[in-house]
Amino acid sequence: FDPCLPFPVLQATHCQMIKDLKACLLGQNLRVDCHYENRTSNPLTYEFSITKDNRKHIIHSTISVSDNAYRNRANVTMHKNLVCLYLQSFTTSDEGVYLCELRATNDYTINQSKNITVIKDKLEKCAGFSLLIQNTSWLLLLLLSLPLLQAVDFVSL
Repeated sequence: FDPCLPFPVLQATHCQMIKDLKACLLGQNLRVDCHYENRTSNPLTYEFSITKDNRKHIIHSTISVSDNAYRNRANVTMHKNLVCLYLQSFTTSDEGVYLCELRATNDYTINQSKNITVIKDKLEKCAGFSLLIQNTSWLLLLLLSLPLLQAVDFVSL
Protein backbone atom coordinates (compact mmCIF):
# COMPACT_ATOMS: atom_id res chain seq x y z
CA PHE A 1 0.00 0.00 0.00
CA ASP A 2 1.45 3.35 -1.03
CA PRO A 3 -0.23 6.26 0.81
CA CYS A 4 0.96 8.60 -1.94
CA LEU A 5 -1.12 6.96 -4.64
CA PRO A 6 -4.46 8.66 -5.36
CA PHE A 7 -7.64 7.22 -3.95
CA PRO A 8 -10.16 6.22 -6.65
CA VAL A 9 -12.65 8.92 -5.60
CA LEU A 10 -10.12 11.74 -5.60
CA GLN A 11 -8.85 13.30 -8.77
CA ALA A 12 -5.43 14.08 -7.29
CA THR A 13 -3.73 13.71 -3.99
CA HIS A 14 -0.42 14.99 -2.70
CA CYS A 15 2.22 13.56 -0.46
CA GLN A 16 5.23 14.71 1.49
CA MET A 17 7.66 11.83 1.38
CA ILE A 18 10.56 11.97 3.83
CA LYS A 19 13.56 10.58 2.02
CA ASP A 20 16.26 10.76 4.65
CA LEU A 21 16.96 11.76 8.26
CA LYS A 22 20.54 12.42 9.38
CA ALA A 23 22.13 13.75 12.54
CA CYS A 24 25.57 15.27 13.08
CA LEU A 25 27.54 17.50 15.45
CA LEU A 26 28.16 21.10 14.49
CA GLY A 27 30.63 22.23 17.17
CA GLN A 28 28.75 21.71 20.46
CA ASN A 29 25.36 21.71 18.70
CA LEU A 30 23.29 18.92 17.22
CA ARG A 31 21.97 19.25 13.68
CA VAL A 32 19.20 16.96 12.41
CA ASP A 33 18.48 17.13 8.66
CA CYS A 34 15.06 15.97 7.49
CA HIS A 35 15.21 15.62 3.67
CA TYR A 36 11.89 15.28 1.88
CA GLU A 37 10.45 15.15 -1.60
CA ASN A 38 8.01 18.00 -2.03
CA ARG A 39 5.00 16.94 -4.10
CA THR A 40 2.78 19.90 -3.32
CA SER A 41 3.00 23.67 -3.06
CA ASN A 42 0.82 23.65 0.08
CA PRO A 43 2.36 25.10 3.26
CA LEU A 44 4.42 22.61 5.25
CA THR A 45 4.21 22.10 9.01
CA TYR A 46 6.76 20.12 10.99
CA GLU A 47 7.48 18.67 14.39
CA PHE A 48 10.79 17.50 15.82
CA SER A 49 10.55 15.43 18.97
CA ILE A 50 12.67 13.09 21.07
CA THR A 51 11.65 9.93 22.85
CA LYS A 52 13.66 9.11 25.93
CA ASP A 53 12.67 7.15 29.03
CA ASN A 54 9.55 6.07 27.08
CA ARG A 55 8.28 9.66 26.97
CA LYS A 56 7.89 11.94 23.95
CA HIS A 57 9.26 15.48 24.29
CA ILE A 58 8.54 18.16 21.65
CA ILE A 59 11.77 19.96 20.68
CA HIS A 60 10.49 22.37 18.00
CA SER A 61 7.17 22.42 16.18
CA THR A 62 4.69 24.40 14.12
CA ILE A 63 2.01 21.91 15.22
CA SER A 64 2.26 21.89 19.03
CA VAL A 65 4.06 23.59 21.94
CA SER A 66 7.74 22.82 22.59
CA ASP A 67 8.86 21.44 25.95
CA ASN A 68 10.45 24.02 28.28
CA ALA A 69 13.75 22.11 28.32
CA TYR A 70 14.20 22.72 24.57
CA ARG A 71 12.36 25.98 23.93
CA ASN A 72 15.39 28.32 24.24
CA ARG A 73 17.92 25.87 22.75
CA ALA A 74 16.26 24.78 19.51
CA ASN A 75 15.61 26.44 16.20
CA VAL A 76 14.65 25.23 12.74
CA THR A 77 15.56 26.41 9.25
CA MET A 78 13.73 25.41 6.10
CA HIS A 79 15.35 25.14 2.70
CA LYS A 80 14.15 23.55 -0.51
CA ASN A 81 13.35 19.90 0.35
CA LEU A 82 15.13 20.19 3.73
CA VAL A 83 14.03 21.01 7.27
CA CYS A 84 16.98 21.40 9.70
CA LEU A 85 16.78 21.25 13.48
CA TYR A 86 19.59 22.87 15.47
CA LEU A 87 19.86 22.02 19.17
CA GLN A 88 22.36 24.16 21.07
CA SER A 89 24.68 22.79 23.78
CA PHE A 90 24.02 19.14 22.94
CA THR A 91 24.93 16.75 25.79
CA THR A 92 24.46 13.07 26.60
CA SER A 93 21.22 14.00 28.40
CA ASP A 94 19.83 14.94 24.94
CA GLU A 95 20.42 11.43 23.59
CA GLY A 96 17.43 9.43 22.41
CA VAL A 97 15.27 8.66 19.38
CA TYR A 98 14.68 11.84 17.35
CA LEU A 99 11.57 12.02 15.18
CA CYS A 100 10.84 14.31 12.23
CA GLU A 101 7.16 14.61 11.26
CA LEU A 102 5.97 16.56 8.23
CA ARG A 103 2.44 17.50 7.22
CA ALA A 104 1.23 19.55 4.29
CA THR A 105 -1.87 21.72 4.65
CA ASN A 106 -4.95 20.12 3.02
CA ASP A 107 -2.98 16.94 2.32
CA TYR A 108 -5.05 13.77 2.10
CA THR A 109 -2.25 11.44 3.13
CA ILE A 110 -1.12 10.46 6.58
CA ASN A 111 1.65 12.39 8.31
CA GLN A 112 5.11 11.48 7.13
CA SER A 113 7.62 10.66 9.84
CA LYS A 114 11.08 9.18 10.22
CA ASN A 115 13.23 8.60 13.29
CA ILE A 116 16.91 8.24 14.10
CA THR A 117 18.71 7.16 17.27
CA VAL A 118 21.15 9.86 18.39
CA ILE A 119 24.07 9.00 20.69
CA LYS A 120 26.69 11.71 21.22
CA ASP A 121 29.76 9.43 21.04
CA LYS A 122 28.57 7.93 17.74
CA LEU A 123 27.77 11.21 15.94
CA GLU A 124 29.94 12.39 13.07
CA LYS A 125 30.93 16.01 12.61
CA CYS A 126 28.77 17.89 10.09
CA ALA A 127 30.45 18.30 6.72
CA GLY A 128 28.71 21.64 6.16
CA PHE A 129 27.76 23.12 2.84
CA SER A 130 31.26 23.30 1.39
CA LEU A 131 31.35 22.87 -2.38
CA LEU A 132 34.80 21.34 -2.09
CA ILE A 133 33.41 18.49 0.00
CA GLN A 134 30.30 17.96 -2.10
CA ASN A 135 31.83 18.25 -5.54
CA THR A 136 35.57 18.05 -6.11
CA SER A 137 35.43 17.37 -9.85
CA TRP A 138 35.64 21.05 -10.86
CA LEU A 139 38.63 21.58 -8.55
CA LEU A 140 40.38 18.51 -9.95
CA LEU A 141 39.73 19.72 -13.49
CA LEU A 142 41.16 23.14 -12.63
CA LEU A 143 44.30 21.64 -11.07
CA LEU A 144 44.83 19.31 -14.03
CA SER A 145 44.45 22.17 -16.51
CA LEU A 146 46.92 24.53 -14.75
CA PRO A 147 50.02 23.14 -16.52
CA LEU A 148 48.20 23.46 -19.85
CA LEU A 149 47.19 27.06 -19.06
CA GLN A 150 50.73 27.89 -18.02
CA ALA A 151 52.07 26.32 -21.21
CA VAL A 152 49.69 28.32 -23.38
CA ASP A 153 50.61 31.49 -21.49
CA PHE A 154 54.30 30.71 -21.90
CA VAL A 155 53.94 30.14 -25.65
CA SER A 156 52.11 33.43 -26.10
CA LEU A 157 55.05 35.38 -24.65
